[in-house]
Amino acid sequence: MESVELKVEMVGIHEKRLRKCLSKLKGIEKVEVDANNQKVVVTGYAHRNKVLKAVRRGGLKADFWSAQNELLTAYASASATYGSFRFNNFGFS
Repeated sequence: MESVELKVEMVGIHEKRLRKCLSKLKGIEKVEVDANNQKVVVTGYAHRNKVLKAVRRGGLKADFWSAQNELLTAYASASATYGSFRFNNFGFS
């Protein structure tokens, strides 16, 4: 069994479309969607390229998840948490 991690650009309604596209593939055991991080983990026996192709065929922008995506997600969540602050009239973002 293999896990495929994808970065998929999604808004609220796209999750349903994503699950419908992946349900047509044979060998898919589980689909985990993290909409906040735009990360999808597909577990099963389907080949990773077929999984990516099925998602793209459904009209969603997708690519394989990389370590760079982890860093961008961490940076985005940190900047959303802390925002910007001012120190002696100098702004930091």
